[in-house]
Amino acid sequence: MVTLVLYKPQIPPNTGNIMRLCSNTGFKLHLIKPLGFNLDNKSLRRAKLDYFSNTKPLIFDDLELYIKKINIKDLLIITKFGKNKYTDAKFTNNSIIIFGSEIDGLPKIFIEKYKNKTFRIPMLNNSRSLNLSNAASIIAYEAWKSLNFSGEGL
Repeated sequence: MVTLVLYKPQIPPNTGNIMRLCSNTGFKLHLIKPLGFNLDNKSLRRAKLDYFSNTKPLIFDDLELYIKKINIKDLLIITKFGKNKYTDAKFTNNSIIIFGSEIDGLPKIFIEKYKNKTFRIPMLNNSRSLNLSNAASIIAYEAWKSLNFSGEGL
């Protein structure tokens, strides 16, 4: 299934909300260190509620090592500086969707290296970026929709 990746997440409630999102869509969650909190954080627990039982994020030490482990053809990078609109993305069951840190985003060199795999959520000029968990929700449901909501329970 689709994997959401958070690079250096800093705000516990965002990660907790994304854990809930993954639980509700069946997506996997990967976190790339350093994390701005530990997974026992009270704020994280409140946002994720009981979803931790069926969404156990995998944690990786480094972005470059992570990229070496994945199939690069499945990579989609979500950034305010994306070359393409997210609606132009081609999602598959193997899509790996990377989101940057709430504070620093993704490294510019990384964005430049994979520029053709970058996507943005359209916003009005001079707008700040969206909240991480809101952006992840928009992208996750677009991906899931394109996969005909596979695995959906009624």
